[in-house]
Amino acid sequence: MRTDLHFYATAPMPDAGAGAPAPTDRRITNDEVVHTYESMEHWAKLADELGYDTLWLTEHHFQHEGYEVTPNLILFGLHLAGITRNLRMGQAFNVVPTWHPLRLAEDFAAADILTGGRMVFGVGRGTVPRESMTLGAPVASGDNEMSKRLDDLNRERFEEAMEVIQLAWTQERFAYHGRHHVYPPPGIPDRGATVTELTLVPRPTRPVEIFQPVGSPRTLSYVARQGFHGVFALASPAKLKRAWDLFADEAAAVGRDLAPGEARAMQLMVHVAPTTEQALARARPGHDEYVKFLAPYGRFGLYDGDDLPFGYAPTLEETRASRAMAIGSVEDVVEVLGEFRDLLDLRHVLLFPEFPGLTREEIDEQLVLLAEEVLPRLGIELGAGAATP
Repeated sequence: MRTDLHFYATAPMPDAGAGAPAPTDRRITNDEVVHTYESMEHWAKLADELGYDTLWLTEHHFQHEGYEVTPNLILFGLHLAGITRNLRMGQAFNVVPTWHPLRLAEDFAAADILTGGRMVFGVGRGTVPRESMTLGAPVASGDNEMSKRLDDLNRERFEEAMEVIQLAWTQERFAYHGRHHVYPPPGIPDRGATVTELTLVPRPTRPVEIFQPVGSPRTLSYVARQGFHGVFALASPAKLKRAWDLFADEAAAVGRDLAPGEARAMQLMVHVAPTTEQALARARPGHDEYVKFLAPYGRFGLYDGDDLPFGYAPTLEETRASRAMAIGSVEDVVEVLGEFRDLLDLRHVLLFPEFPGLTREEIDEQLVLLAEEVLPRLGIELGAGAATP
């Protein structure tokens, strides 16, 4: 099983928990952002030493709250690749509607060449109005009051941009004429003529796998039919199994026959300790902080239960009962991860150990415990599929 790590890159948050402050009342300092970057450098080196395959980071902007403070994943990944040997750098996810698609295509291609193929391309439509709309994109979701029209417009722009990126990567010369994107724009003068086609410089030197989170039935169908890899998260085993199988059905409908578990990855938030009680005590503040932060975006709707409200905010006990995260002793975490492995024929997992409020040393311990205690009990050997420099 390919085993990756996923970090939000959250600033130090010693007061994490269910109570005050409210997420939007948090204000971090720039020094705390710098500290977070130093921690990410440290965890990248440790992950590389332990043999994890890929380190995924998350693109977000203007987050004075401090939950996610890496605005450019290609830039950050390029740096981390320079201080590690084998670790690949994943983007979970580039918020495509906030980018010029040709700049995104160029930047990824250049970084992938410079790192010897150690970049992993992930894309998303965006969820946070503050950042998406400020950077010129209609927001996809993130607020149950947002209009359906904005969501449709975001999707149209995203899908066109993905066509542009793939065309630019695979064609020596290209032109594109869509509703929202036209390249080259008409009438560009160039030495006595007008420009009618473009060539991306550089282009990737290898086929690029594309990863996209699956958060709705419409997106699931799009990702499966486009030939992308779907990334699933925060779901009970039963609900994830239904979506997992539906992905394969949608792919088959366009002649893309997938083996069990192929082209799908699961992100799993994890916290492991010597005993269940220790794990619960240490993970509870971070779990409850993430619930405060993420519930308004509808992130917990795939837990067990029918007709969960959009803003469902689970307790830690409800999370463990739904098995949507793996929090507990080594045996507890092995059991949950093993259940997903067997149910889904899971071939690719993104383990997420970064709960708010944990210190750098406590997260170090998570990486080591997962590598040396949890994964071996599932027959997983880290480093077996590592990239080569």
